Amino acid sequence: MTLTHEFDTIAAISTPLGEGAISIVRLSGTKALTIANQVFKGKNLEKVPSHTIHYGHIVDCSNNDKTIDEVMLSIMRAPKTFTREDVIEINSHGGIAVTQEILQLLLRSGARLAEPGEFTKRAFLNGRIDLAQAESVMDIVRAKTDKATSIAVKQLEGSLSHSIREIRQEILVSLAEVEVNIDYPEYDDVEDITSALLIKKVKHFQSLLTGLLSTAKRGKILREGLKTAIIGRPNVGKSSLLNQLLQEDKAIVTDIAGTTRDIITEFANIGGVPLELIDTAGIRETDDLVEAIGVERSRKAMAEADLVLLILNASEELTEQDRQLLELSASSTRIILLNKTDLPQKLNETELPIEAIKISALRNENLDAVEAQINKTFFAGEIASQDATTLSNARHISLVEQALHNMNEAENALSLGLPVDLVQVNVREAWEKLGEIIGDNAPDELITQLFTQFCLGK
Repeated sequence: MTLTHEFDTIAAISTPLGEGAISIVRLSGTKALTIANQVFKGKNLEKVPSHTIHYGHIVDCSNNDKTIDEVMLSIMRAPKTFTREDVIEINSHGGIAVTQEILQLLLRSGARLAEPGEFTKRAFLNGRIDLAQAESVMDIVRAKTDKATSIAVKQLEGSLSHSIREIRQEILVSLAEVEVNIDYPEYDDVEDITSALLIKKVKHFQSLLTGLLSTAKRGKILREGLKTAIIGRPNVGKSSLLNQLLQEDKAIVTDIAGTTRDIITEFANIGGVPLELIDTAGIRETDDLVEAIGVERSRKAMAEADLVLLILNASEELTEQDRQLLELSASSTRIILLNKTDLPQKLNETELPIEAIKISALRNENLDAVEAQINKTFFAGEIASQDATTLSNARHISLVEQALHNMNEAENALSLGLPVDLVQVNVREAWEKLGEIIGDNAPDELITQLFTQFCLGK
């Protein structure tokens, strides 16, 4: 484990650049207090208690004591900080120029500009958090709904890491038991006894890993969102539905068929599920070159979507174009919506392959039924965000899948009567794969790559 005193002092802006009430510039490292004291005019930071905040000014002493800004400065001494180093946070007015000027002053005073994710990386390297918890920091930043945030917060608290560590400890104990039986045999049939013991353990581990993976689909959806294509023939209300789900006018709505020429993509929070809504051009045969390109993109969007919302006009009889869309979307996970129920219904519902949901996008009627159907389709009717062991990160899911594959290979090897010491190799590989999730066995190259995906100042 890398020690804190081996690091230099880093600085970065931790809030988005732009106009706002405040901006935060963060320092972390052994010289954080010294550097801050050089530029802060207020109290002597060397003498104030830890975890306190102080009023003062940031002053450039090399430029005739020029006052840069009036600030509130927080001081947090190691080891009770996020990075386990001395940390200073300067709360300034939220302007681009003043924030940048404070940062440049800190850099001239001896700090180094932090790399992306370096504050969180130091927290990991100094043992404050493990790798899974570090990744959850960015999951919190990127979360699009409260339920996605809830899962990420629980992982930051260590819930997933705790589950992984428990499984790894069980595997380690099992490997030790096998080693003892092999190294200190008391019976001639020790190989048979050890094989019986190991296959029982392997099946137990398969069950634990399968249980973890059962949460993966739900967790990944909550983390990344459902790619949802809104399709239908021209002028059935696709853009109206998009606007209602977003609760703002993003798409142009007119009575003229073919208004939407290209796909429009926006995120919406539907009952805690982030939906990447794709408003497609109406799918029909057309001689208009621009519209034809849009139609082709719509077909592609439908093919790549996790969910298809197929809209039909309830006030008209089913057309040949509608039937083609029903056929095109047959292999997709789809929900059929009968729109324009504010008008007299002419569409015969018995012609539809599945039960449809009646809505009026114009009047925002019955859209809660769409939300309920999405939850039923993907979450068996309930989103259990309180599940502490929900897998949502693609890297974690892949490693658990690999660990389960190792266990499956161990079971096959035992059933074929292969020696226990050979089977142990597969079990140990599973233990190592799980270790990569929390960083115990993660290579340095992977750790560096992961933290470069973080934003500056985090």
